[in-house]
Amino acid sequence: MPVIRVARMAGQFAKPRSSPHEVIEGKKIPSFKGDNINSFDTSSRDPDPDRLVQAYFHSAATLNYLRAMIAGGVSDLHSMAKWNLSHIKDDLIRQEYVNVIDKINDGLDFLKSINADQSESLKSVELFTSHEGLLLNYEEALTERVKEKYYNLGAHFLWIGDRTRQLDGAHIEYFRGISNPIGVKVGPSMKDTELVDLVKMLNPNKVPGRLTLITRYGHNKIQEHLPKHIEAVQKTGIPVLWVCDPCHGNTEVTSEGLKTRNFKNMMSELVQAFEVHAACGSRLGGAHLELTGDDVTECVGGSGNLEEQHLSTNYETFCDPRLNYTQSLDVAFAISSKLSSNNNKLNLKISSVANGFSPAPQHKE
Repeated sequence: MPVIRVARMAGQFAKPRSSPHEVIEGKKIPSFKGDNINSFDTSSRDPDPDRLVQAYFHSAATLNYLRAMIAGGVSDLHSMAKWNLSHIKDDLIRQEYVNVIDKINDGLDFLKSINADQSESLKSVELFTSHEGLLLNYEEALTERVKEKYYNLGAHFLWIGDRTRQLDGAHIEYFRGISNPIGVKVGPSMKDTELVDLVKMLNPNKVPGRLTLITRYGHNKIQEHLPKHIEAVQKTGIPVLWVCDPCHGNTEVTSEGLKTRNFKNMMSELVQAFEVHAACGSRLGGAHLELTGDDVTECVGGSGNLEEQHLSTNYETFCDPRLNYTQSLDVAFAISSKLSSNNNKLNLKISSVANGFSPAPQHKE
C-alpha cells in the first residue's frame, strides 16, 4: 500500500492557546503562543515581529537538514539493522518486531537475487512538510500566485485547528483561497451541520485529495461522534481523506502538573477509528502523530513501560507531550499489522501486550 509521509515540521512555531493569559507563581502574564510570537521565558512574553523572520530561517534550515539526511540514506530500507529496539522491555513484543524486520529483509533478499533491489523507493522517500496555518501574518507572507492559482509555499500541506475553524473566520477565508491540499481538525464540539458547511466551503468543486479531515475526539468520545460525522460528510458527496489524530484528544495533567498522554488511550482511539470507518463503509486514510526520534519521557505507557514517575527523567517539550522513539515504533508496527491483515480483523497482539488495553467492541456491518 502506498504511503505518503508528511512531517509536521519546518513551520510549526505557533501555538493556539485557550486563554491569552496564564498565571505563573501568582502573576498574570501573556500566554506562550509559540516561538515565532513570543518567548517561553516568562520574562519575555511580549510579541516580537522579528521572530517571524527567525521562524523562516529555522524552517529553511530544517528543510535543508531533511534533504541532507534523506540524501545520506537515513531512510534506506537496507539499514533496518540499525533500528534500535533496546528500550522495549517486553521480550514477546521485541520478538514480534524482529519478526517483522526479518520478513522485510527476506523480501529484500529476494529482490536482490533477481537484481531488482536498486529501486529508489527502497533507498529514499518523498517527504512532505506541514504545519497548522495559525498565524496568518506569517502564512500570507509565504503565499504567491503560481500559474493563476495561489499557493502557500511555506509548506506542502496546511491545516486549520479546532480552535480557528469558525465559518465566518479569517482562517477559513484564507484557506478557501489557496490551492494546497488542506486539512481541518475535527473535535467533539464540531456539530454535524457545521462540518457539512465546512466541507462545502473548503472543497466546493469536489476535488479528490483537496481536503483532509483530522479527527481528534479522545478515546472515550470517538464512538459517539465519529459515526455521525462520517454519515454527514458522506451525504454531501464531497470526497475527503479521513485521518485519526489520537494524540490531542487524550492529553491529561499529572498530579505534578505535567501534561502527558497515555499510550493506552491513544492506541485505543486509533483502533476504534479503524473499526468505526469499517462499520460505516468508510476508510481510515492516515494517522496524525506528535512524535520525536529522541528518547524523551513525555507520554506514559508503550512497550518501554514508561510510568508517571518516570516523566521527569527527560521531559523536554515546551508545548505538547510527544511519543518517543520506541512508542512511535509501537504505533507504526500496530498500524502495519492492521493493514497487512487479510480478514479485515485487527491484529491487536502488539498493542495489547504493549499496554494491556482491550479493543472496542466490534461493529456489525
